[in-house]
Amino acid sequence: MQTLNQLSALRNCLSPLRAAGKIALVPTMGALHDGHISLVRQARDRAAHVVVSIFVNPRQFGANEDLDAYPRQLARDAALLQAEGVAVLWAPTVEEMYPAGYATNISVSGVSEGLCGAARPGHFDGVATVVAKLFNQVQPDLALFGEKDWQQLAVIRRMARDLDFAQPHVSAILGVETLREADGLAMSSRNAYLTPQERAAAAALPRAMRAAIARIEGGEPAAPALAELERAILAAGFASLDYAELRDADTLEPLPAASPHPARLIAAARLGKARLIDNMPVAPI
Repeated sequence: MQTLNQLSALRNCLSPLRAAGKIALVPTMGALHDGHISLVRQARDRAAHVVVSIFVNPRQFGANEDLDAYPRQLARDAALLQAEGVAVLWAPTVEEMYPAGYATNISVSGVSEGLCGAARPGHFDGVATVVAKLFNQVQPDLALFGEKDWQQLAVIRRMARDLDFAQPHVSAILGVETLREADGLAMSSRNAYLTPQERAAAAALPRAMRAAIARIEGGEPAAPALAELERAILAAGFASLDYAELRDADTLEPLPAASPHPARLIAAARLGKARLIDNMPVAPI
């Protein structure tokens, strides 16, 4: 595995790899866990060469968010990726990604609004901008993202469609099912912020989400089911619920109840120093 942090070196490295087969990109911010590794393994199954990027993107963090505290462990992450047969680790510096004078921003309206877009102003602009740059830098045949952040996946798909990344670059953007701990908690780098007591309490979020989904799929309106979800997680020790909403899986339009189309229950809640996000499918009726 080659570990690179200069764009010129990346391009020189990828040129012969591209001639030998498909390239898959797995963008990350590092602090890798089993969820990331599942993305790498699926990428390896679909392409001849896997490129993993590790870049803690300052443009997707707000002024009072955890940019400085976000876990950075490049040596450990590199060893994990080496063991998984990754061809290239692309780990640019902030200065390489955003050179002096950088002035361009990508904003995706519609799917970026509400949910985390409301709670974290500018966050999805930062996501769209850095992913567009990664697509241009690596020019992969496909890119894989976890479904844990469903809104982020929707933003990336819309950005790629609108900016024509499918030609000649990314032919497929694949969402990979969220990997969960034994108690149902979605794997996340930010789970490391939880104390042991908070970690035990965190399982209340997926448990309450599953209960709400059962009620919604049974024909109950979303509002009372989501009110009970909030009551359950606050009783378990969560500080607050940022949101819990039923949304159309494709457009992210709010839904008052289950519909004939696939939906997602999308939630974000705060526990200790962590802001936990999750989403689960809701079957059409």
